[in-house]
Amino acid sequence: MAETQAAVKTSQSVARLSAFDPDYKTEKPQSYYDEIKRRFAEERDLRLKYRPEGTAQYTSDFEGELARFGEDPYGGDFKPRAALTDTVEVLFTGGGFSALLASARLREYGIQSIRIVERGADVGGTWYWNRYPGAACDVPSYDYLPLLEELDYVPSRRYARATEIYEHCKRIAKYYDLYGLAVFQTTVTSTVWDNEEKLWHVKTDRGDHMKARFVICANGPMAKPKLSKIKGIPSFKGHSFHSSRWDYDYSGENLEKLRDKRVAIIGTGATAVQIIPEVAKTAKELYIFQRTPSCIDVRNDWATDPNWARKLQPGWQKARRERAIASSDPHLSDKARDPNISREEKIRRQENANIDYVMRLHKRIEETVHDPATAESLKPWYMYMCKRPTFHDEFLDTFNRPNVHLIDTHGQGVTEVTEKGPVFDGKVYEVDLIVYATGFEVQKTGIYNQIIGDNGVELNAKYAENGIRTLLGIHSHNYPNLFVMAGYQASFQFNITDVLQVQGDHIAACIKYTREHGYKTIDVTPEMEEWWVQEVIDFRGKTDRNKECTPGYYNFEGEFNRRQDGTYNGGFKRYIEKSLEVQANMEKNFIFGK
Repeated sequence: MAETQAAVKTSQSVARLSAFDPDYKTEKPQSYYDEIKRRFAEERDLRLKYRPEGTAQYTSDFEGELARFGEDPYGGDFKPRAALTDTVEVLFTGGGFSALLASARLREYGIQSIRIVERGADVGGTWYWNRYPGAACDVPSYDYLPLLEELDYVPSRRYARATEIYEHCKRIAKYYDLYGLAVFQTTVTSTVWDNEEKLWHVKTDRGDHMKARFVICANGPMAKPKLSKIKGIPSFKGHSFHSSRWDYDYSGENLEKLRDKRVAIIGTGATAVQIIPEVAKTAKELYIFQRTPSCIDVRNDWATDPNWARKLQPGWQKARRERAIASSDPHLSDKARDPNISREEKIRRQENANIDYVMRLHKRIEETVHDPATAESLKPWYMYMCKRPTFHDEFLDTFNRPNVHLIDTHGQGVTEVTEKGPVFDGKVYEVDLIVYATGFEVQKTGIYNQIIGDNGVELNAKYAENGIRTLLGIHSHNYPNLFVMAGYQASFQFNITDVLQVQGDHIAACIKYTREHGYKTIDVTPEMEEWWVQEVIDFRGKTDRNKECTPGYYNFEGEFNRRQDGTYNGGFKRYIEKSLEVQANMEKNFIFGK
């Protein structure tokens, strides 16, 4: 089936619910929606009651007995090398799509001295670490995988598997000659600006003390695995690991070694939704511990039609991207908007449309899952997009298997792990393997990395005092020649590589301008930083939707955060336009130093 012959449900669902529909009508009374909103609030409050500590309920400090949860099972033996003390022009912390896309553009501008510093043993970022069974992209791969035309490649499936995406990352690195200066199995620990040298001093856990003219934080906000603070995790006598460190030596490459194993999976988020159907096919018994169910819609995957791929014309991926950008503009509906509709009525209609969508997901669960009690437990009770939406064609059917058991903890979560297995409500579930699908710590700046600007202030300390302050989510005043990719105050798009492409283009343009005009440094002006902070505040809206959502990493587990401490919600098209406007007025928007 050709990609063009079917609707892209993922993109359409997100776009439909992110925009105001002036024509939306319902035959249901408002009391119906008010009652569901009351249920949403009850479920949110239940989660907050059990975990009032917010993000502190997790730990990502894998030391001592927890150290093994952070170890790399894929990189092989640790490769010794001499400490580096050289200087490069551009240094990336992280080797995923952020670094690869920005590097590709820098190469096109003739910049040769590019170094990637990566904790893993290869490039790939997310796709290096996340190799769990069933791992695949949630966005059509013809859009998600970047630089397809440049590398003359068409993905094998509509939703490419992790292995294929990882191979594509390596293909990009080879094509743009990024392996030469790269260092792997290395973690940046500090990045400190030297105002005399006009260079960043970068230290690592390998004893390196490198220098770089420009530093690009490209490790993303969620690259550090976390565990829930559950009593007794180290006491378990069976086998256990985090989902991003899947142990195929234990499970077998095709999970064949799990046939006589009792397996527990803690978590039902986006990762677990992909893992669960695969493990259920082979495990003797599978126990799934759920705190909050995910919103799960149809994926509708298929193998790429070779005839469709053969007929693609030059510029095909660029054209797809341009169509997606145009359709994402939330201002397209302005012309059709009824000026007589009040702001309150607009919000009411949006909420009602959202609730109807969630109720449609409930109906799908009821129609698919045979056991009524299990079906009821799998229903999400929160607004769509409060938590990351998921898409899968087999997940719900998996709960009809006799070896699959859903342990609904009703918002509380697993309370303890003993030497025999997880405990909930006083019952010990004896298992051989525990998989912690508990996600990643959300970071505002560089993971593991202490970033100190020319005023001696660490970047996290700046944000803690005054809230996040950036231009485009990329620049922050007093941190010259530093760029952050995929961070807060940037535009949020379900297809993250679209955002990374725009940011990579912008960063490369800034570096190119700085070099060509004989400057040594580029730093955003305080006025432009303040302007963007206000843009973020204005476009985050005036509702309390974020606070009203059930806890999750989208809202820092229900913690209070300033209105500016989030993403830019003015639309992706507008974000691109603002980025180009900034580039068109470099001398006005930045402080340059010679």
